[in-house]
Amino acid sequence: MKVIPLKLYRSPFRSRGVFQWLAVLSLLVTLTAPSFAATITALQAEESQQDAIRDMLNQLQRRHYVQLSIDDALSSKLLDVYLEDLDPGRQFFLQSDIQEFEKYRLKFDDQLKQGQLSDAFVIFNRYRERVIQRLDSVLGGLPELISSFDFTSKEAMPLDRSEAPWPKNGNEAAAIWKQQIKSRVLSLKIAGKEDDAIVELLEKRFRNQLRRMQQLESEDAFQSFANAYASLYDPHTDYFSPRISENFQINMSLKLEGIGAVLQAEDDFTKVVRLVPAGPAEKQGQLQPADRIIGVAQGKQGEMQDVIGWRLDDVVDQIRGPAGSIVRLEVIPASAISDEERQVIVIERNEVKLEEQSAKGEMIELPNAKGGMSKIGVIDIPTFYLDFEGFRRGDPDFRSTTRDVHRILGELLSEGAEGILIDLRDNGGGSLAEANALVGLFIEQGPTVQIRQSNSRVIREGKSRRSPYYSGPLAVLINRMSASASEIFAGAIQDYQRGLILGTQSFGKGTVQSVNPLPHGQLKLTESKFYRISGDSTQNRGVLPDIAFPPIYDMEKVGENSLDNALAWDRIAHARHNYYFDFKDALPKLRASHDSRIAKDPDFIYLRESLAQIEKIRNEKTLSLNLKQRIEERDTRKAEQLAMENRRRAAKGEELLKTLDAEEEEEDAAASAEAGNDKDEDKPDPYLHEAASILIDAKPYFVAERLAQSR
Repeated sequence: MKVIPLKLYRSPFRSRGVFQWLAVLSLLVTLTAPSFAATITALQAEESQQDAIRDMLNQLQRRHYVQLSIDDALSSKLLDVYLEDLDPGRQFFLQSDIQEFEKYRLKFDDQLKQGQLSDAFVIFNRYRERVIQRLDSVLGGLPELISSFDFTSKEAMPLDRSEAPWPKNGNEAAAIWKQQIKSRVLSLKIAGKEDDAIVELLEKRFRNQLRRMQQLESEDAFQSFANAYASLYDPHTDYFSPRISENFQINMSLKLEGIGAVLQAEDDFTKVVRLVPAGPAEKQGQLQPADRIIGVAQGKQGEMQDVIGWRLDDVVDQIRGPAGSIVRLEVIPASAISDEERQVIVIERNEVKLEEQSAKGEMIELPNAKGGMSKIGVIDIPTFYLDFEGFRRGDPDFRSTTRDVHRILGELLSEGAEGILIDLRDNGGGSLAEANALVGLFIEQGPTVQIRQSNSRVIREGKSRRSPYYSGPLAVLINRMSASASEIFAGAIQDYQRGLILGTQSFGKGTVQSVNPLPHGQLKLTESKFYRISGDSTQNRGVLPDIAFPPIYDMEKVGENSLDNALAWDRIAHARHNYYFDFKDALPKLRASHDSRIAKDPDFIYLRESLAQIEKIRNEKTLSLNLKQRIEERDTRKAEQLAMENRRRAAKGEELLKTLDAEEEEEDAAASAEAGNDKDEDKPDPYLHEAASILIDAKPYFVAERLAQSR
């Protein structure tokens, strides 16, 4: 049995700043007169950008769900956010720069109204100048710097500098930069790189970053400032430059065409946000959310191109390619505590087809309390989809989530399913109409969702006509990556008391966005908010399960509530609706049975131990720069992981491993063998089986519907 991999997923769907990809560059020099910085022409705002920022302000004021006053308070916050986006690690700007920028603190509100961008460009130009100075300086003496490092000292560096003071001067900044480079060199040493190769790699990396910084254009400065302003409203409001607008396709995200993954920039890395259901990366099975891509190679033999510090759109261009071609990605796994842990993943590019993202059914047979076997039908829904073209043409066979689930439901019931389990794990949403229609397969009639617009008008959608529906035992399995339309469906099933909600708290994205043209680029803004029929918003809080499972994602780092300026949870009036079943007395008994099972289950024991280890890693505040200590920490962690894995295997009667590398080789071989096929088809899923067991236990409580009316 393959246990679901645990990941240190540190960030959600949106990148905080365009230039975070340059945030961890480091040097060991005080500021000197650079050879390149003096030749760089300062960037200037273009007239079309000035028009765009005025139009952006007007649209946000008229159409955004939240109305912000364009005043000194907003101006002050905008300055802080802009500086944080440019230099999140506080290692480029000096305190003298920050003090100088204070004169802009109360000016941005007036400048936004007038379309003035001069002060924003002054700050950006200073940032660009500082980075170029430091890159230029470090390239002049990198071999000597690396040879001077002492890896036997007890030195340690902070893992997070976002709240640290800005460097007072060049000497203090130099100490920060030295630690950053030393940590990089140490990671490369542990990864097996020789000194000459380390110097060559870092020189190449820094030269690429220097070249890209020199090639920045006014659009880069404008995009950074416009997004800082947009982020004050909520985390899903964004400015798209003309180039990004061209790439804006699925789910309002930067999508990697060819492998089916959504990326964002984080510090100087490119990080995987999520995988597109049924896409090549999801099928291949090795790439995971929160993995950081550090290298890209073309074909099976192409040279690995280091992409640390690259612009996100440039990395996208490298990974794109025609269907059938091969791309190799070098990644730092999300669970790695330091950068020396690497993995090379081979993916065949391909298109993601609608039928591959469609709902699928299977039957699970598990023992019941009477000593027999019970059948539970499972319907896996990766996304809420609708063939809009077929629907518009009037094609009688157009594909949709509801149509496919209706067919699968009939097939499972005809095969003797005693209950139905809807699996919405990792379902990030999709068509709201399909989520509403799907609820209609499980209720007689009634509302499914309320949508409150920025003018406070509330619209209710749902099933308007009575029709036959499945009335038997029902459960919905969700996790932290279940979002948007998934939360509408799960919330409605819970509010109707039509079925049990199992798993972990969902993502909490309860807002609706639209994309609108600007004189220059596009603006994505939040214009309305979802509410359940109970009156509760799905925003920020998400859906809370009736019976909770151990989470595989960091609940404090993943989810709407982890995003800056996320809209708050609130309530509106409830909508009248039926209550189908009464689970009040059932839930304590079901939870007790669930707790008893997972306390003895080898997979859940392994999961709890792994979560404890990950929590320990998350609580680390510093990273050692001592070679011996760093290797010992790595080896200790691997030994703990091996012991946990072997305890799980021993309890299940499986062959023990001698090293974790053996397990990784097994997984790599399996992934290669299954390329192009659904991953892990024949391997039991402990979460799915436990959810099915709960539904079997709950079957007696689904005997008679109440159909009580809400008041």
